[in-house]
Amino acid sequence: MTTPKEPVVIVGGGQSGLAAARATLSAGLRPVVLEAGAEPVGSWPDYYDSLTLFSPARYSSLPGMAFEGADPDRYPARDDVVAYLRRYSASIDAEIRTGTRVTAVHPRPGGGYLVHTDSGDNITAAGVVAASGSFGNPHLPVPPGRDTYAGEVRHVAHYRRPEPYAGKRVLVVGAGNSAVQVAYELAPHARVILATRSPIQFMPQRIRGRDLHHWLHVTGADLLPRAVLNRLIRHAAVLDTGVYRDAIASGLLVRREMFTAFTVRGVIWADGTDEPVDAVIFATGYRPHLDYLTPLGTLVDGMPRHVGGVSTTHQGLVHLGLEFQRSFSSNTLRGVGRDAAHVVAALAAHRSGRSRRWLQPMKRLPVRP
Repeated sequence: MTTPKEPVVIVGGGQSGLAAARATLSAGLRPVVLEAGAEPVGSWPDYYDSLTLFSPARYSSLPGMAFEGADPDRYPARDDVVAYLRRYSASIDAEIRTGTRVTAVHPRPGGGYLVHTDSGDNITAAGVVAASGSFGNPHLPVPPGRDTYAGEVRHVAHYRRPEPYAGKRVLVVGAGNSAVQVAYELAPHARVILATRSPIQFMPQRIRGRDLHHWLHVTGADLLPRAVLNRLIRHAAVLDTGVYRDAIASGLLVRREMFTAFTVRGVIWADGTDEPVDAVIFATGYRPHLDYLTPLGTLVDGMPRHVGGVSTTHQGLVHLGLEFQRSFSSNTLRGVGRDAAHVVAALAAHRSGRSRRWLQPMKRLPVRP
C-alpha cells in the first residue's frame, strides 16, 4: 500500500522529465527526478553541434517559461536549448538527482513500485513516470555484410561535426530531417550520397510568410492524433526553406536508392553496382529506452503498452515523450507539456481511486492548445 509521503519517481531529467516534475507539483504530488546524466538537460548536449530546432522559439517552450531573447521567431540552436533547460530545471522546486541511472522498476505487493538505481539505492514510489526518452537507444540497422565492412559505421547520435570527414566518401542513410541536414552540412567537406528507400518528401518551412508551426498552432493540427495524421501524411517529410531541395536538384547532394549490402570497401547498390565509401552514417531514428521496465512485463518488443501515455498494464505507471504519444507534437518541447498534464492527472486520479476512466481510448482532443 502506498502512503501520501511516497513520491512519484520520474525517470529522466530532460524536457519530458522536467515537464512531468512541474505537472506533478501542480497536482499536489511530490516528484523525485532521477537523471542519468551530469545535469538535468537530457540528451541535448550530445546532439550534433549544428543542430537547430525546426520550430521557432515562440513555439518551443515548456509550460511556465518562455525562451528568452528578443526575436521569438528565431530557431534556437542546440546550446540555446541546453541553457533553457538549465534555467527551467532551476525554476522547479523538486528533488532532482543527477548521475543516477534507473536499472529496474519492480511492483510492490499491495501497490506502488520499488525503483532500483545503479548507485544501489532502492526508492519506494507511489507512481512512476517513464520519461527517459530514446536518444540512448539509437536504431542501427544491420544490412548484409556490415560485419566485414572496413570503413566507419555510426549512428547520427554519435555524429558531431563535418571536419573529420573532409575529403572522404560518406554515405548518409535516411530520409528525415536529421539525415538531410547532416548530409547538407557534410557536402562542402566530403563527397556525400544520401541513401533512401523512397524519394525524399519536402514540406515548406514557411507558408505565406509565416513559419509552418504558426499554422499548426492556429489550426490545431499540432493536436491531431496519430490515426488522423496517418491518413493525412503518408511519408515522413523534411522541413525545407528550399535549400535542401535545391542541393539535390543541383547535384550538390546525390540521392540513391538504398543499398542492398556492404562490401569490405563499400556498398552494393540496388542495381548491382558496388561503390567504395569511407564512412556510413545512419540517421535511422531511435527506439524508446525502457529496459528498466522489463521486470514489470509491460513491454512488447521494447515498446510500452499504453493509451495516451497511461499504462494499460500497471496502475500508477505513465509514459512521457513517446513519438506520437497523443499527437504530432508529443515528443517535442512545444507539445510535451500538454501530455505531461494529461498523464499526471491520471497519476493523481490513481492516488485518489478514480483511475479507471484514464484507461479509455482518447475520443477527441480540443482543436486549440
